[in-house]
Amino acid sequence: MVAMERRHVGDTDLEVSAFSLGTMTFGVETDEPEAHRQLDHFAAAGGTLVDTADVYGAGASEEIVGRWLAGDRDRDRDDIVLATKGRFPAGNDPAASGAGREHLTNALAASLRRLGVHGVDIYFVHGWDSAVPVLETLETLDGFVSDGLALHVGWSNVTGWQLQRILRVAEANGLTAPITLQPQYNLLDRGIEWELLPQCLEERLGVMPWSPLGGGWLTGKYRRDDRPSGATRLGEDPDRGVEAYDLRNTERTWEILDAVDAVAQQTGATPAAVALAWLRDRPGVASVILGARTVAQLEGNLDAAALVLDESSTALLTQVSAPGIPPYPYGFVQDHCDVSHWARLGTAAPAPG
Repeated sequence: MVAMERRHVGDTDLEVSAFSLGTMTFGVETDEPEAHRQLDHFAAAGGTLVDTADVYGAGASEEIVGRWLAGDRDRDRDDIVLATKGRFPAGNDPAASGAGREHLTNALAASLRRLGVHGVDIYFVHGWDSAVPVLETLETLDGFVSDGLALHVGWSNVTGWQLQRILRVAEANGLTAPITLQPQYNLLDRGIEWELLPQCLEERLGVMPWSPLGGGWLTGKYRRDDRPSGATRLGEDPDRGVEAYDLRNTERTWEILDAVDAVAQQTGATPAAVALAWLRDRPGVASVILGARTVAQLEGNLDAAALVLDESSTALLTQVSAPGIPPYPYGFVQDHCDVSHWARLGTAAPAPG
């Protein structure tokens, strides 16, 4: 088994495995014994970062992770980098939500109880909250760090201007700033490359992509003109969120999947491993969050840890999946201004005219 690569998150001393284990399925699609087997397999493979949230299974995921942490007395807690999130309702009360001081304080306290720990390594705000001043959220997070409840903080699911405001307000007030961003990012959806990813490169934030396989699309299990059915996420719910079948059933998607399959055949790897290896090696990526229902799925995804794509394969995947750039302002900026970040990303310029 190839030792999993370790990376620093941004400019910090926090070191994480290049692939992390997402636990959104725990307590919902994956029962506790299977979840613990996943955690065991992940740790044995050299994985360190375990990512959960209070809303995953309405707290069940955190409880399952907590019992796993407590169950093996030979396991050193310091070997696991633990991340959780708060922002949305974790129970039946929709009013118990938001990025305000009261909710986040209560949410983190509940998360720590479920996890059975005194503090987490990263506490993420799970999304933007337009009803709460950013300063209040940042002051709350700063207090968590000062009190030892969180070592670092991060943010998930924000736009470019929102991330910019978060960072500038933190800087202006001497408050703890996020060290990491958790966005959707994969070969099918590279929208963060317009603003968020260049900003993370500029500010030295580590990127931790979720949905690295596009909700299963990049595993190669879906086919043209063959609407999914059966025991798959889209088979059970074809209209599921951003990965909905009708939303992604486009010629661009199939061209990307054909390229992934071609590289998979050339390398002898699975399509999933190819897509994950490409994403792992994108600029700014600190750790790719893997989510699986079963140990078998996780084991297959972890094959990407040993896969290194050659230059031609990487170029093919980057070119075929290039999102294109709207002529203004992005195309104009690329044509006339400093584009060092976009050059690093391999983003294609818009066609003339």
